[in-house]
Amino acid sequence: MKFSICGVLVVSVALINLSSLPFSKAFSSRSCVHVRSPQTSSATIRNPLHRSIVLYSDLSPSDVGDDEEDSDWTIVTASEENISSDDKEGLKQKMLQLCASYDRGYSASPSARCQVDDLVQQLKEVNPNKENAAAGIDGDAYSSTIPLKGIWRMIWTTAADVLTLGANPAVAPGAIYQKIEPPIATNIIDFIPRIQTLFPSSILPPSLLRAEVTTRTSSRPNQSSNRVGLTFEAVKLTPIQVLGFQNDGFLPPLSINLPQINLQDLPGVDPDGNTPGYFDVIYLDDEMLIIQQNEPGGYFVSIRVPDCDP
Repeated sequence: MKFSICGVLVVSVALINLSSLPFSKAFSSRSCVHVRSPQTSSATIRNPLHRSIVLYSDLSPSDVGDDEEDSDWTIVTASEENISSDDKEGLKQKMLQLCASYDRGYSASPSARCQVDDLVQQLKEVNPNKENAAAGIDGDAYSSTIPLKGIWRMIWTTAADVLTLGANPAVAPGAIYQKIEPPIATNIIDFIPRIQTLFPSSILPPSLLRAEVTTRTSSRPNQSSNRVGLTFEAVKLTPIQVLGFQNDGFLPPLSINLPQINLQDLPGVDPDGNTPGYFDVIYLDDEMLIIQQNEPGGYFVSIRVPDCDP
């Protein structure tokens, strides 16, 4: 019992002094921070957001009554842990399961959002491309490798501008892609009539409308080697299928070229950040991409796919 009481006291002291200890910032932004005493067994503290802390200090059970300022605290975050490739695959599998269960975030419960947020933070810590993920994004012919190049299908998002698409009473968002062929990145969203989801195709023949937003990508080396600048160039709406009939050109697409503004000519604009939009690469490997966009904020989790055929 003595050991158990001492352990509880150590945890209590840690919680009371959380704001004053050097790991307070880590606690708010990391999914897991470990604190452990060399003379005692590990203790895990979990906050309401399901994040945990383990304290490393020189306190022993007999030192519980001492002033904690006399002890040395060591903060170890997930980035310092030895995480194997199997652990990464496990995190990705959990991510895929949650994304499939909650319709890419459109039907997510608060608990599911917290779980995915936690997985994103853990994957961020073990990102194999923490630098130079945006290499070759300018379309430089001399770039031998372009990590972001490919077709990525969205499986989760917290971006409000995309989540609001699910509230449309007339149409529902289908597959959402990002096709990156530097220096062009095309955001693709397929829309289907919402009533179509209620009936089989034998009763209501399928229809599909594809929206494409074309952007020009650029690197931001003065800000981050993992940041991709975006200049929006055009929007195109294409009917792919109408009541079961493939559109072979009888309904032309509607295209709108967006006006181009030289932001360097505007007052108060950083000349190094000469594109209005950007995203940061949080995690990238051969199979999964997680990006954080600027305004209106939010992140996207995507998987690599061979094509974006409707």
